[in-house]
This record gives sequence, C-alpha cells and structure tokens, in this order.
Amino acid sequence: MTLADTDPTIRYPPPPSPVSGPALVACDLDRTLIYSAAAVTTPAPPLEVAETSDGAPLSFHTRGTGPLLAAIGRLAPLVPVTTRTLDQYRRVRLTGWPPRYAVAANGGHILVDDRVDPAWAGTVAALVGQECAPLGEVHDHLRDAAGADEWLLRVYTADDLFCYAIVERSRLPADWLPELSAWCGQRRWNVSLQGRKVYCMPRPVTKQAAVAEVARRLRTEVLFAAGDSLLDQDLLRAADAGVRPAHGELHERGWAHDRIAVTDVSGVMAGEEIAARLLAYLLHRP
Repeated sequence: MTLADTDPTIRYPPPPSPVSGPALVACDLDRTLIYSAAAVTTPAPPLEVAETSDGAPLSFHTRGTGPLLAAIGRLAPLVPVTTRTLDQYRRVRLTGWPPRYAVAANGGHILVDDRVDPAWAGTVAALVGQECAPLGEVHDHLRDAAGADEWLLRVYTADDLFCYAIVERSRLPADWLPELSAWCGQRRWNVSLQGRKVYCMPRPVTKQAAVAEVARRLRTEVLFAAGDSLLDQDLLRAADAGVRPAHGELHERGWAHDRIAVTDVSGVMAGEEIAARLLAYLLHRP
C-alpha cells in the first residue's frame, strides 16, 4: 500500500495555523517531487518516469505521486518551482503537464502556458545588473578556484543568469565551499551545494520573488510550499504552511521552521509524502 491509498486528511495534520482563501501550491522538483536514478535507493517502490532525454529515462517519482498531484491540481494552482534551466525543466512531464504557471532558473523565469514571460525576465535582469557582479566574473572565479584539482569536473552557465559546477563531492576540500561563499557574498551572489552541483546564484534571482508574482497575478491569498535546498529557504519562510524532505541540504543543516513539516521518510518515498501533505493542507482549509 502506498501513501496515495490513504486519506491524507486522516494521515496528516492540518496547517499549523488555520488558513482560508484561494491557495497556490508551489513545489520544488528535484529531490522534492522527482528523483534521479542515482537518488533512488534499492529496493525501490513502483516508479513512474518523470523525465526523459533522447528517449532515456532520467528522473522518477513513485506511482502514488501522480494521483496526489492530480488531486492538488483540482483544488488549487500547482506551480513547479525549479532551479533547472528552461531546457532542463521542459524535459519533465508530470500529471497535468504543462501547468499554467511554472518557475524556472530559480526564479529567473516565469512561464505562462510554457512560454517565458518577457516582462518578468526583464525585471530580473535589470535587478541583477544593478546589484550584482557580472556573471562572467563569477563563472571564471568558480572555474579557476579549483586550479588543477580533479574534483571540479565541469562548470556551466544557465540561461545567462547563474552558473554551477559539477564536483566530486567526496573529494571536495573542507575550506573551498566557505571560501567560495564568502567571495560570492561580497559580490551579492549566494552559493548552494545540492548533490554534485555547486550553484552560484545572484541574490535577486529567487524562487520566492517569482512565486509572489505568480500569486499576485492569480490573486491567491494562501501559499503552501515544499523544497529541500538552501535555495528554497525564502520560499518556505514565505509559506503559510509547507513541508521539506528528511534529506537534502536543509536537512543536513538541521533547518527548521514552525510552519514547515519534515517528512517521516526520506528518498523517493518522501516525494509521495510531500504531495500527500500538501493535499492535506488544501483539504483542511476552513
């Protein structure tokens, strides 16, 4: 039996504080709702493919997650919120895809009916240009910071907004990430380690700002959210209620908030529990 076979109004509690009004559900994707093959431990529950590239499956969710997402979508706008680039985001296919609104590139892009909103992209680009060091400077520093060490494998730019490196995490020097965070902080960039990826992100590029804009357009009053990384912190803090998995960057740091629940399980099953808890929040509203 999966979590989808149980009634979330019974299994999971209501939001910490009673909330009413039109709601929006904003949910991170990777290691929150969907999981790469490397993140799926064995023995695995029955899975469905959530992402393909050139016909090959890349990411998965449990079989029970789809019906829960469909139920959420019938009650409120379900907005995927991801650090993925536009191309990476468009490889994902979940129940009810594509959604009316989505947030990609960590908030650098809002998509409406799968099309980039140029007004929002222009607003973000202007803020970054005014407040932050140039992308090229940060990219080159990230590339050069490791010197000839082999633990830094590749460095990429993403949608001309931010950059990230693929690293051998087990070989990462203990002082490298704090030093990079300090250097980037002086230039109004943030650093986040997620799995094998080290992200360098301009501070105005946030999921929370983009979700707030979507909520304004939809005239929603209540926000339920889920996420697992430091880049999800602002979104979770802004939520009326939310949930994070018992794994990932926030879990490793012991991050807690009085309105944010932590899943009972970790790994791919946490994605299903997150969907069930978000559905419970919607169903428990006055």
